[in-house]
Amino acid sequence: MLDNIKREVIIACDFSSKEDVNAFLAKMGEAKPYLKIGMELFYKEGPAMVSELKSRGYKIFLDLKLHDIPNTVYKAMRNLGRLGVDITNVHAAGGIKMMEYALKGLTEGSQEAGYERARLIAITQLTSTDERTLKEELLISVPLKDTVKAYAENARKAGLDGVVCSAHEAGIIKDLGLISVTPGIRLQGDSADDQKRVATPALAKEWGSTYIVVGRSITGAADPLAAYKECVKEFVGRI
Repeated sequence: MLDNIKREVIIACDFSSKEDVNAFLAKMGEAKPYLKIGMELFYKEGPAMVSELKSRGYKIFLDLKLHDIPNTVYKAMRNLGRLGVDITNVHAAGGIKMMEYALKGLTEGSQEAGYERARLIAITQLTSTDERTLKEELLISVPLKDTVKAYAENARKAGLDGVVCSAHEAGIIKDLGLISVTPGIRLQGDSADDQKRVATPALAKEWGSTYIVVGRSITGAADPLAAYKECVKEFVGRI
């Protein structure tokens, strides 16, 4: 599964409107970076925003983190499959059956619309979760890395392509033969903000991440294009 996949930097477009996205992309010159569209932007602008960006040549990771009963996730994912995005996701905590139904819906929706199926990945644990939160709030007594591995194994059993995890767990995921999409990436010296398990692009590369998701280190930079190029140089090894 990993043989023909190249490492890529995904920019988290955590903006509140289409206008904000377009203003940011205008600063990126001729670059066509991989973009993550999350809940804030999708719930404001809807599928039309995704379709517009796809028509302009951008790859899209649609980060909606579906988590519900299997049949509801199946129907929702069937609709998302018609958008032609490149990656989308569910919560692994929903269980194997839910993930299987998600894959079925995504496959059917993609086929109906004439698109290649998006890669489907599962959230293991959010990068804002630490050992204390896991034990005291989520009541999960096993160590964080063991939880991530178990959730990833369930995703593999369900037929998914990979998982979302922190770069700290990327090596575990690589050993399972799955792709890893790792948020919580910061350039050296940048603030961790609300993330707990962070890493630089260089460390993510060393630890085996397939994709990294970078937000404020690029979108909040004085020169976003230069920051993006620095991330690509560190993670991919070339501009």
